[in-house]
Amino acid sequence: EEVEDASEPTKRDRSHLESTLKLNEDKPADDFSGVLQRLRKIYHSSIKPLEQSYRYNELRQHEITDGEITSKPMVLFLGPWSVGKSSMINYLLGLDDTPYQLYTGAEPTTSEFTVIMHGPKLKTIEGIVMAADSARSFSPLEKFGQNFLEKLIGIEVPHKLLERVTFVDTPGIIENRKQQERGYPFNDVCQWFIDRADLIFVVFDPTKLDVGLELEMLFRQLKGRESQIRIILNKADSLATQELMRVYGALFWSLAPLINVTEPPRVYVSSFWPHEYHPDTHKDLFLKEEISLLEDLNQVIENRMENKIAFIRQHAIRVRIHALLVDRYLQTYKDKMTFFSDGEMVFRDIVEDPDKFFIFKSILAKTNVSKFDLPNREAYKDFFGINPITSFKLLSQQCSYMGGCFLEKIEKAITRELPDLLGSIGLGKKPNVLSCDITGCGENPKNRYKKP
Repeated sequence: EEVEDASEPTKRDRSHLESTLKLNEDKPADDFSGVLQRLRKIYHSSIKPLEQSYRYNELRQHEITDGEITSKPMVLFLGPWSVGKSSMINYLLGLDDTPYQLYTGAEPTTSEFTVIMHGPKLKTIEGIVMAADSARSFSPLEKFGQNFLEKLIGIEVPHKLLERVTFVDTPGIIENRKQQERGYPFNDVCQWFIDRADLIFVVFDPTKLDVGLELEMLFRQLKGRESQIRIILNKADSLATQELMRVYGALFWSLAPLINVTEPPRVYVSSFWPHEYHPDTHKDLFLKEEISLLEDLNQVIENRMENKIAFIRQHAIRVRIHALLVDRYLQTYKDKMTFFSDGEMVFRDIVEDPDKFFIFKSILAKTNVSKFDLPNREAYKDFFGINPITSFKLLSQQCSYMGGCFLEKIEKAITRELPDLLGSIGLGKKPNVLSCDITGCGENPKNRYKKP
């Protein structure tokens, strides 16, 4: 008997992928070490003192480490189980049929948070090692406990794209499994990665468009990050044209209540895997959509320094507003206290109804603060439940003869230093010109006034 071998599916041409992501270019990567050193100096000298003094981390649960300042852009893959997240990473990096490829399948396969990063050779790193290494940006993940660290894994791959970006693959959302069953706070971990991601791919499969409680929770966590979200309708070549149009409409209908913005996120329709598109499907459309998505990814890589500086500046603005609010709470408390007052009762009255004492309105009135940047009033009930108001100092007392005032330093960073740093990149200057000799970002800046 003659048995015919099943023909292997033909592989798709990857030239568009390599040209769009500039994988064939031999030019050295831009050296931003001077800019990063200056940025780190601004953060430690002008932002962190106020952040620590008013315990901002306990309000937002977002502590910035040196590893995070120097880290590469992060691309996060989210979505239901078995929609093609791991296959998409394999495709983008060309890992299929190599020892490096991520495991994929029709059943839920990824049970860990997998960080794919650059390294000289293929290497797997355990979560406990990643968290212990302070040079990496993942050390804050220790706070989620040892159970989570067992579900965190790092893979180093010698790939040119990973020299400029880091991918994070997440466990698929399974609607009938609550996060408590995972043994660690799944939603909190997702939030940690969402807060730090430069680009978020939310991947869907035409057969998994039902939106349940777990997916609703995920989109609530994505609130305010709409500009980073890209929705992907994957495996599009498995449907006929008419079916695809219906599925596309159904996807928008399902997501409309979850994404309450004027301009909806961009939806890309294609099939992100290495095999040729199915015959009699819109190959040209799928290819154009794929190139458009790759251009989006490349844009994030190209703008990595601008995004990093803008992120630190946004963080500084939030720290400043928090300090102003705590200062106002403290000032109100001191004004209301008399010799016979019960301090605890006086402060409880202020925290329960801050509007009665014009706390938030006074911040808006006297400073350049947007009302959209103000934190939630309820958050301060929890914050002061942990941190007694008497443990803080007024902003006017946070000054020293040599070091200057905390508030003045952070305002200078927001209005002058960080925009100047951003402008130096935007004007097309060579990044490495911003050395410490010029900017004075080292510990011993040059004294320009000293006679030779």
